Amino acid sequence: MTGQRTAARLAAGAAAIVLTVTSGAAARADDDIESLPAQQIADRSRDALLDAGSLRLTSEGDLGEGRPPMTVDLTLDREGNCRGDVDLGDDKGAVEIVKRGDAVWLKPDSAFWKNQVPIGGTTFEAILDGRYMRGEADDPRLRGVTEACDLDTFRELLVDNADRTDGTLTKGARTTVGGTPVIPVTRTGDGEKLTLYVATEGKHYPVRLTVQSSSADAVVGFSGFDRPVPTATPSEDETVDVTALLGRTPAPV
Repeated sequence: MTGQRTAARLAAGAAAIVLTVTSGAAARADDDIESLPAQQIADRSRDALLDAGSLRLTSEGDLGEGRPPMTVDLTLDREGNCRGDVDLGDDKGAVEIVKRGDAVWLKPDSAFWKNQVPIGGTTFEAILDGRYMRGEADDPRLRGVTEACDLDTFRELLVDNADRTDGTLTKGARTTVGGTPVIPVTRTGDGEKLTLYVATEGKHYPVRLTVQSSSADAVVGFSGFDRPVPTATPSEDETVDVTALLGRTPAPV
C-alpha cells in the first residue's frame, strides 16, 4: 500500500529539510532556547526528535506529488511497531493499520476496495466481512506498510538530509500550539515555506510543521513522544491471512 508510505515519507522529508544542520554541531548553551539563533533551535529540535523512542505522527492536507489531501494518524516506534489510520482523501478510501513485531494487520474500508481495487475489490471486501487482513512484515506486498510504520525510516531521512544548505532559516516570535509554548523556525526557498514549531519547555521536540508551496499545503503534528505503541492486536477470529485472501499474485495494496 503506497498511500501511507508516501504520506509518512513526505512528512518526514519536510521535517528533515527544516531540521538540517548547516553550521556544525549545536552549541549546548544553558541560555533560554528563545535567545538562540534559528539554526541552533532547529538543531536542538532535531536532536530531541532523533532521541525519541516513539511518537505520534499526524498529517492533514496536501503534501504534494499530485495526490489528493490525505489524513494520517500513526503512532510508531523504533522497533517497527505501529498503529493508526490513513485516509487517502477525496473519498478514495481509508485503512486501519496495526503492526506488531513481524505481523501486520490491515482493514481497508469499502471506499478503498471500490477505488483502489476496481477489479475484484468488492469480492475481497465480502470475504473479509469486516475482518483484518494479516500478513508478515517481510511480505513484499506489504512493504509500504512496513516502511511507514518504522520510526527508524523517519530518523534516516533526518540524517540523510543533514548536510542540506538550501533556503533561508529564520525564527519567529514565541507563540503556543495546542497550549504548548513554542518558537517557530521557518525555512524558505524555491517557492516553498516550511515552518517548524519547537517546544520551548522540557525537551525541545517539534510540535507542528506547516508546509506551503505551489503544490503542497499541509499541517503535520508530532506528539506522544516516548509513549508506547498500544500492544493490542486483532484476534485470530478477526483476521484473514493475506495469502489465503490474495493468493500468490501481487496484492492490490
